[in-house]
Formats: sequence, structure tokens, C-alpha cells
Amino acid sequence: MKASLRTAPLELTEPLRISRSTMTARDAVWLTVEHDGVTGHGEAVTSVYYGLDAETLKRLLTAVGTELTRFPDPECALAALRAGEPAGENTPPAVTAATEAALLDLVGKRAGSPVHRLLGAAAPPVAATARTIGITSLAHAAAQARCLAASGFEVIKVKAGTPDPEDDVERVRVIRDAAPRARLLLDPNGAWTVAQAEALLHRFADLGVEAVEQPLAPGDPEALGTLAERSPLPVIADEDAVDLEDVRRLAGRVQGVNVKLAKCGGVHAALRIAELIEGSGTELMLGCLTASSLGLAPAVHLSDRARWADLDGHLLLAHDPWTGIGGEGGVVRVSDRPGLGVQEVGAYEDVA
Repeated sequence: MKASLRTAPLELTEPLRISRSTMTARDAVWLTVEHDGVTGHGEAVTSVYYGLDAETLKRLLTAVGTELTRFPDPECALAALRAGEPAGENTPPAVTAATEAALLDLVGKRAGSPVHRLLGAAAPPVAATARTIGITSLAHAAAQARCLAASGFEVIKVKAGTPDPEDDVERVRVIRDAAPRARLLLDPNGAWTVAQAEALLHRFADLGVEAVEQPLAPGDPEALGTLAERSPLPVIADEDAVDLEDVRRLAGRVQGVNVKLAKCGGVHAALRIAELIEGSGTELMLGCLTASSLGLAPAVHLSDRARWADLDGHLLLAHDPWTGIGGEGGVVRVSDRPGLGVQEVGAYEDVA
């Protein structure tokens, strides 16, 4: 096997503001693994929150790619990756996830099988995805909600956590009025204190919000579990639910966990989390970072296992350089094409 990298800029259609930052663009690093003339692809994206810039990702993926060359075929490499090599114990989950995605794509193509079949699902998964509305003006939020509802989106995720909580309440109110039949999710990204959350959640429940993600600052899962026990809304852990051990501490205490493949380490890690929470009263949400269709595709192959799908990262881009998972009408789906089922629609030069 041999591996190669490319780096591509991903520009957002408009700035996405959340409680802790505003994002306008990020870089994607694409890992390509080739064996016997067949190629598989995976994507890792830069993240300030996770401390990953393009140079770091390229350095780590280059090291992993070098390790992959010692395996006789991608099937052996995939098995070794799931056993803890060749990525290594201290490799960031995003790098492991991208490597696994490239190997899954390659293994699926060699077997003539889509990834979801490799994972045990007979039919191509289809899921209604949430579409995110960031912290923005009331007029713009209402216009976005009307447009999304008209386009077929059934689930809208509203970012919250402004310095004045009344702004969040009013934003949800105008979105509810603009899209009265939409299911609403709320995400303050850990911006509230316990007192603020207890005061606000009842008001959001009255506005018809279905669930709230990570209302409290991460780092105190005990407080999050206690809040969830008395919350009028289901509480979904995100920043407090990074890996299997985090989820083990929260299983049965919160109503949901947001599993992002770049956060937990990939498809295999996500399946272990899904198995852990089964029957506990905690349900699975599949989330994402802003990324291309290539970056989103592995999670879409798992989407039939989730109660909530928040897989709209590719829909926030001004130009998606890959295609194949849909989502523009509110539904993400995978095809029966072998591997991840995505195709590149544009070529980028490495900016290194």
C-alpha cells in the first residue's frame, strides 16, 4: 500500500457564530490510500477547539501513512488500526477517524460493497438531518428558518449562548414562528451556568424545543447528569462525551450523547459507544464538524442507528468538493456504490 495527502480550503457560505467563536473557513486534509490500483479516501479538518491545524494534521497523517505501507493489504491495516495501531495511543481521534475512513473506503471498493454493508446494515441508511442556524440577527434567523422549512428540512438546530439569554429566547421564538412544524434542537455549546440552565430550559420547552445539547460548560459531567435528571427537556452531552469512558460515566444519566467521529476516533469507536448505551435510556446523536461530503460520509453510513442526526457540515460550505450523500432537501443518504460512495467533483492543489 501507499499513502498520499492533499490539503484543501473549505470556505463557509456565511460566518457561523456559536457561543465561543465565529468560523468562516477551515482546511481539510485528504488522505488517499492506494493498493493494487484501487484508492480509498478519508478526511480530517482543522479545529481550533481540538488544537489541530493543517501542519499538525499533515505531520500526523504522514506518519500514519508511512506505517500503513508495512501492511500487506488494507484489510490487515484496518484490523490493526482497530487494535490500536498503526495510529498509536497518543494520535488525535480525528487522525484515527480519517485513516479508518480511507481504509473502509478502500476495503469496501475491493469487496464491491458499500461501507454500511461492511458494518452489518442491509439497506442504505437514510436520515433527516438537522440544519444549523448560528447566532445571528432575529430577521436573518427567521429568514433562514423559512427557507429551510420550504426546502424540506424537518429538524433545525439553533445555536445559543449569547451574553444576554433573552436574545436566545427571542431567536428560538422567531424560528418557531417561521417554521412551526420543524423539530427544534438547541445548542449553547456549554455557555450556561447551572442556574441559567434551570431558569431557561422551562422557557425553551414551552417554545417546543425538542432537546438541548451541552447546556453547561464541559468538565463537570456530574453537574450535567444532575441537570438532566430534572430538566424538562432531554439533555444531550457533547463536549462532555468525547470517548467511551466519558460516555460510560454519563450513560443512563443524560438522555443523549452526541457522537462525532472526529471526536471519538471513527466508526468503530462510535459503534462501541452505541453498544454501550443501548438499553441505558441514553440515546445516540450523530454529529459532525464542518467538513466536506467525504468527511461526513462515514457517519452517514451509521445514521440509521441514531435518534438524532446532525450531519449538515457539508451543507454549510460555499463549495463542497465532494458529492454523494445529499442533504440539500433535509435528508442525508448513502448509495449502494462500493466504499463510502462519494466522488470528488473538483481538484485542489496542495497548499503546503
